[in-house]
Amino acid sequence: MPHRYDGQSMRERLQETLSVHRNELVSLFTGYVAQGKGILQRHHLIDEMDKVVGKDEGMQKLKDSPFSKILKSAQEAIVLPPFVAIAIRPRPGVWEYIRVNVYELSVDQLTVSEYLQFKEELVDGEINGSYVLELDFEPFNSTFPRPTRSSSIGNGVQFLNRHLSSIMFRNKESLEPLLDFLRAHKHDGHVMMLNDRIQNISRLQSALARAEEYLSKLPPLAPYSDFEFDLQGMGFERGWGDTAQSISEMVHLLLEILQAPDPSTLETFLGRIPMVFNVVIVSPHGYFGQANVLGLPDTGGQIVYILDQVRALENEMILRIQKQGLDVIPKILIVTRLIPDAKGTTCNQRLERISGTEHTHILRVPFRTEKGILRKWISRFDVWPYLETFAEDASNEIAAELQGVPDLIIGNYSDGNLVASLLSYKLGITQCNIAHALEKTKYPESDIYWRKFEDKYHFSSQFTADLIAMNNADFIITSTYQEIAGRLVKLELESGLPYAKCLGCSLKYPVFNIQLEKIKTNVGQYESHTAFTLPGLYRVVHGIDVFDPKFNIVSPGADMSIYFSYSEKERRLTALHDSIESLLYDPEQNDDHIGMLSDRSKPIIFSMARLDRVKNITGLVECFGKSSKLRELVNLVVVAGYIDVKKSRDREETKEIEKMHDLIKKYNLHGQFRWIPAQMNRARNGELYRYIADTKGAFVQPAVYEAFGLTVVEAMTCGLPTFATCHGGPAEIIEDGLSGFHIDPYHPDQVATLLIDFFERCQKDPGYWDEISNGGLQRIYERYTWKIYTERLLTLAGVYGFWKHVSKLERRETRRYLEMFYILKLKDLFGAKSIPLAVDEQ
Repeated sequence: MPHRYDGQSMRERLQETLSVHRNELVSLFTGYVAQGKGILQRHHLIDEMDKVVGKDEGMQKLKDSPFSKILKSAQEAIVLPPFVAIAIRPRPGVWEYIRVNVYELSVDQLTVSEYLQFKEELVDGEINGSYVLELDFEPFNSTFPRPTRSSSIGNGVQFLNRHLSSIMFRNKESLEPLLDFLRAHKHDGHVMMLNDRIQNISRLQSALARAEEYLSKLPPLAPYSDFEFDLQGMGFERGWGDTAQSISEMVHLLLEILQAPDPSTLETFLGRIPMVFNVVIVSPHGYFGQANVLGLPDTGGQIVYILDQVRALENEMILRIQKQGLDVIPKILIVTRLIPDAKGTTCNQRLERISGTEHTHILRVPFRTEKGILRKWISRFDVWPYLETFAEDASNEIAAELQGVPDLIIGNYSDGNLVASLLSYKLGITQCNIAHALEKTKYPESDIYWRKFEDKYHFSSQFTADLIAMNNADFIITSTYQEIAGRLVKLELESGLPYAKCLGCSLKYPVFNIQLEKIKTNVGQYESHTAFTLPGLYRVVHGIDVFDPKFNIVSPGADMSIYFSYSEKERRLTALHDSIESLLYDPEQNDDHIGMLSDRSKPIIFSMARLDRVKNITGLVECFGKSSKLRELVNLVVVAGYIDVKKSRDREETKEIEKMHDLIKKYNLHGQFRWIPAQMNRARNGELYRYIADTKGAFVQPAVYEAFGLTVVEAMTCGLPTFATCHGGPAEIIEDGLSGFHIDPYHPDQVATLLIDFFERCQKDPGYWDEISNGGLQRIYERYTWKIYTERLLTLAGVYGFWKHVSKLERRETRRYLEMFYILKLKDLFGAKSIPLAVDEQ
């Protein structure tokens, strides 16, 4: 159904504009066609409009017309003279496709399938034709409830609770699944919640009323063991709470649900039901270890995220189980790959306990083929042929360790999410996906021209695996709204100043440094999988719906035992200062550091990331090298990758290492720049952030795209003013001009100017540095802590566990469709002809 804007579809609006501004539109679209066959991105479309207006002032009326709204909503245009087909996104999650015949001045509405077929004609000699495999998941989800407002995207659990409570309120028979759910609850063969004395809703209500009256006469802190047998006689088993007061609260919540269900009560009740005792977290690629791994290929923020996640998760699980009145030991397994050639890490050990925990372990399972176990590391882009066998082996290892099946499985990244899907399907357990970063949005046109990328990245396998995992998951966690559906920003005026209100993340902040229109219509990572084509393979007309209530925004934090404010003097690791000073200022040039900082009185601009194209560390170095004024004001220190290109086995990293050395020579950075290889010591890294803060410096995160931005959270948690990319998650973490600054890495001159303005202002007003530092700290404490994260995660597991129980029959068709797609298409792509198996060096 075409999107209606003021009662008109986009096609109707364009047709109307054509009748009023015929000559102007002819001029503009002739300019598009003149650029020849190809894809025009949004900025190309707007640039051409500006160019045409610059040449002819009469064109200004076109720019002021309703057509400009169409153009600002356009994401891309396909030019195949005399046609220009435009993909228009009036708002996040809503798309419309139109095609203009420039010669005949006619406008047609296109279906998704027609638009993608038109796009496929760009690929020389490759037109999929009428009979092509089209993927369409919409029919399976058409009866499922979902919100319609873009601002509701990412608040899936709230919507689901409203839907469930509404059904229960309208139809009391709908309460039966809740009774069945409570009666079916067991752990290790032991009945929990309800026993056989309660067979129907009326018996449950009367038993709850009796229990409420009984509990009201007991001391609030009376332990469950004092009255366990009395409650059992009424029909209640363990799991309601550990004291009379906590059990009474649960009983009261359920009585309210049975009498007049409301979303908040339902979420609270489902979140408190004991459901999660054993958790499996899957993250196959990279070197997954606790020490000496950060900075190794494919080993960065995701590892840190999971290690911090499981420590906080174990604490929250222990706390909840205790409050539920249970004597159960939780277990968490991180399932990853065992790498025999471990490069001095522990990645060749099968089982490793996570430090700071009692019941959490890394369980490593090797990649194997018919020829035996693969010994060496391989890139995350090459793992696909190994994953099915890995999943089978992991299933057996998990069963051995847990002596049963897990209650929740969490996938990470594309490979982990696919393995989680295979395990969830086999074991019938609740599945949560965390993408961290979907590669499709990182590499423009990697779908339509997938063959160009195939030898290096095997995107056909990855995008297919992503589609399967997204649709198989029970719920999906993202760190930001933008991961799901891009940026939804509304421009408002307040006291005459422009403010940007982010409807997806409830932020509002003054617009200082960024081009709002550029950010306003960014497509989300998941949204980019709504419709796309891989010519010669298949066409996706409805891959994922960003309005699906499975999407939830749950932002992580930083480990506050390591990352804390520079101003907390009593906690500072001053014993590390000598080694940090050597790291930054030792004049010796070696594999531990190159470059010199001649003037130690200058503030330091600091950045730390993997050394790859997307993280854009070399882009920051070039930005610094080109700006004489910035170099006069500050020093630059980067921690990234290897210094010696011979030590890297990562394809992208080797190119970036060579580029970094070239930039050092080209801009003669000696004396103002220091390059330090990736650092494994997290405690020292935390103190390094604080040491940089002591110099009144700043942290810069210059990625061309960043899904979340864990280093941004780390830096802000240490009180370091932070400048981070406006493309991706950091734009939600930072309130521009209040708790940090947004930068656009595609405009390095503007980045340099922003940094210069900041440090010059700090010279004039030292309190300004403190203002931004404190703003960053306040922002972290309000939204980005692991305590908030784990509470939310376990509540989601409860709600979606119940939803899975209620809707399992309705989901069966989707599962069978996914199974067929996996067997007929993905297994083929994983074959040796598509992705050659790695060979160990002799």
